[in-house]
Amino acid sequence: MYNTTYKSDEFEALKKAIDFTGNYVEYGQAMIEVVIAWPNTMIHHLSNANIGHRSFIGHCACCYKFKWPEYIVCKAWKMLDNEQRWEANKQADNALKYWLNEYSKKNRNVRKNMGRQMLLQWHS
Repeated sequence: MYNTTYKSDEFEALKKAIDFTGNYVEYGQAMIEVVIAWPNTMIHHLSNANIGHRSFIGHCACCYKFKWPEYIVCKAWKMLDNEQRWEANKQADNALKYWLNEYSKKNRNVRKNMGRQMLLQWHS
């Protein structure tokens, strides 16, 4: 997520990022792929109720597929219209639900009925 893009490549990367994030089908598929491919990253961040899970999954998907840094994705997001954002957010919610379902199957330490907070049950 913290890759760098050379200034000379930034404009082209931004154009591609706008197209990619605006295509909710491809973007959503990349979100599912990244929650599967990066299990340690997902458990570390998606179990934290203090971060934006949708944006985190979206940034990860772009980094995973294209190695774009976060600031490129943020700039692209600002260029999307409300409908594109709505569809992308639905895809992020689907990826989040997928991850939570898969994680809870493997780990019985996830508290039930916690909603979007997804706090882990700590054993002391």
